[in-house]
Amino acid sequence: MMPHHPHLARELAAALDLLDMSFPDISTLTFDDLPALRAQAAAMRAATVVEDPLVSVEERWVQGPEGAPDVRLRISRPARPAPGPLPCLYWVHGGGMVVGSADGDDALAARFVKEVGCVVVAVDYRLAPEHPDPAPVEDCYAGLLWTAKNAAELGVDPARLAVGGASAGGGLAAGTVLLARDRGGPAVAYQLLICPMLDDRDATPSTLEFEEAVVWNRAANVFGWSALLGDRRGTADVSPYAAPARADDLTGLPPAFIDVGALEVFRDECLTYAQRLAQAGVSTEFHLYAGTFHGFDMIIPDVEVSRQAGAARISALRRALLP
Repeated sequence: MMPHHPHLARELAAALDLLDMSFPDISTLTFDDLPALRAQAAAMRAATVVEDPLVSVEERWVQGPEGAPDVRLRISRPARPAPGPLPCLYWVHGGGMVVGSADGDDALAARFVKEVGCVVVAVDYRLAPEHPDPAPVEDCYAGLLWTAKNAAELGVDPARLAVGGASAGGGLAAGTVLLARDRGGPAVAYQLLICPMLDDRDATPSTLEFEEAVVWNRAANVFGWSALLGDRRGTADVSPYAAPARADDLTGLPPAFIDVGALEVFRDECLTYAQRLAQAGVSTEFHLYAGTFHGFDMIIPDVEVSRQAGAARISALRRALLP
């Protein structure tokens, strides 16, 4: 294990020492390694599945982008029928654009269902590099369209539809919200962006600072963006729907929540995006968690800073979506 960053929160440092775990070094991977990595991740998910009796889960295959395959959606809702339509969180999973699936966030979806009182629709978008941009964000948008059009069947209120995601999913969520604005719908009431992956240009101070990091370092970030964009990464030929930090105009977007760790590559792109949203007249809540690394709350959930981060997200969604 590499030495801890001097600013790493003591409770996280102590927990990491006790875990004595090594994280996969994505920066050393090649595209040929991805099938094995995905299979390993799927096996780990299958081995840790715990059904929640308070949450029912179903899957739907819905119409994908024009000329593309159908998109799988994973729908979590309260097991007991709720009176009246519920708010909905449309959720986009993380994984650096190259790994992950909607199933992997079942526990997080269940928490949103129980603590916010909403339906969660999680999208299983196609992964890069086999499916480069714009396939992932277009899959996300297609699933959002279906969710809004079928709100009555889902038992959700289309006026209380939020879009959220974490890491790569946070970036794709932001891109999906931009698409919804620019294509005239569907209406999005809120965006919840958890440590989002927003900028492909590899040029912020935090990108340059974190050549080494607990989970996601600079080289891993370059790998993920290269998988998504190929030779376009870092050039002028990148859409803001793929890399939302490139959007020239952030006006007219729904209220936003953004959080990020102080010791991660995404720190400065998230800071800048939150500032630009606020300056564009978008109501924006921003949290920078001192001493934390990428995905800290998922890896070490039972420390105070992780509980604080999770509670802040729940609180934000409740304030945004509940009467």
